[in-house]
Amino acid sequence: MTEGIITAAYIIASVLFILGLAGLSRQESARRGNIYAMIGMLIAIVATILASQVTSYAVIFSTMIVGIFIGLYVARKIEMTGMPQLVAMLHSFVGLAAVLIGFATYIDPASHYEGVAKTIHDVEIYLGVFIGAVTFTGSLIAFGKLQGVIDGKPLLLPAKHWLNLSMILLSVLLLFIFVDAQSISSGITPLIIMTIIAFVFGVHMVMSVGGADMPVVVSMLNSYSGWAAAATGFMLSNDLLIITGALVGSSGAILSYIMCRAMNRSFISVIAGGFGASEGMAVAKTTGDEEQGEVISITTADTAMLFAEAKNVVIVPGYGMAVARAQHIVSEIVKKLQGQGVNVRFAIHPVAGRLPGHMNVLLAEAKVAYDIVLEMDEINEDFPKTDVVLVIGANDIVNPGALDDPTSPIAGMPVLEVWDATHVIVMKRSMAAGYSGIDNPLFYKENTKLLFGDAKESVEGILSEL
Repeated sequence: MTEGIITAAYIIASVLFILGLAGLSRQESARRGNIYAMIGMLIAIVATILASQVTSYAVIFSTMIVGIFIGLYVARKIEMTGMPQLVAMLHSFVGLAAVLIGFATYIDPASHYEGVAKTIHDVEIYLGVFIGAVTFTGSLIAFGKLQGVIDGKPLLLPAKHWLNLSMILLSVLLLFIFVDAQSISSGITPLIIMTIIAFVFGVHMVMSVGGADMPVVVSMLNSYSGWAAAATGFMLSNDLLIITGALVGSSGAILSYIMCRAMNRSFISVIAGGFGASEGMAVAKTTGDEEQGEVISITTADTAMLFAEAKNVVIVPGYGMAVARAQHIVSEIVKKLQGQGVNVRFAIHPVAGRLPGHMNVLLAEAKVAYDIVLEMDEINEDFPKTDVVLVIGANDIVNPGALDDPTSPIAGMPVLEVWDATHVIVMKRSMAAGYSGIDNPLFYKENTKLLFGDAKESVEGILSEL
């Protein structure tokens, strides 16, 4: 395939990627956006394989077949509850690829230049390896936290900010040594040292982030993986990788900003670690000895009765719904209530779940109509006119302490103001705090009742009573 045809194919693929992102901006067009992106990636892969640089099709096709089978297996086996972990793991693959390509490019004698071109190329390699290394280990830690194998509490080491700053400054110093190196053997040492520092920096950066900030971390790592891909494109002189990486990197950065704004947090404060925690302090958490008020429990039969008598119902899904895989039963309850003339809607907080858009995807999987799934800003003013709110496994996003308590770790964070409704039913397994470790005064309000038990069993009981 000639260079002109490959360039044309790359342009078409780039346009399809942009159309894919545009489609993902709305639920109604998300499926079409995915199809555009898939077609674009297919065109990109075929054009790259048919380029003159590829000389061994046996190696390419054998590795592709392995990757295809792994991808199909993962797609079929991973539940929606495991999607955040899967996304984090896929980000780590992009980071590791950038690191390996950076080293391979540097030790390849054919890829070296002279003069200014050498300096620019070496900087491209160095930045690509650095971003890739941070993305790789950071994503692995994010996977561990989301999977529950690593504690979700932030790691707050003494003088941790100075530790981060020292690692960055040392990496900058090594950059000058690396660029000034006159041979591969003299330049590989600072590159290896920087890679190790970047690995440690990625681990420490994500370990310092509290559980409530994990959705932002996932979108942040998404952005990092994009910039790592763009750096790889510069290393390989591949225009499509540069464009694709820039699209992913910029969209991930914008998403991170939107989510930080939704939590009334700055991006720097998220990276600094600890949801509302200051240097050397743990996240605030209410102890069992503190007097909060009386918790009133409710049964599934009484919950169903409140639903049957209601005219306006709002359902607030959280990670508990995802873990229990209760979205399909919830969808049946909605249909049952709608059949009885009840106005039912869903309220989605931007950081509900462990992944941006996590709840929207679960509800779409359960065939819930898009027009009754509303964002926080669209529905908050309607809670005073709501008869019953059902909170399914959410904690921090419905915490009144964010508005009422200036000392709360989540003070100032916009939340779903469910307590303004006539009745609030909160489904929980126990009185344990949420993922961020913060207690919730909502549980002790007079109009709040708690429905204890597994979320799926509880919603099945409500449906049976209805």
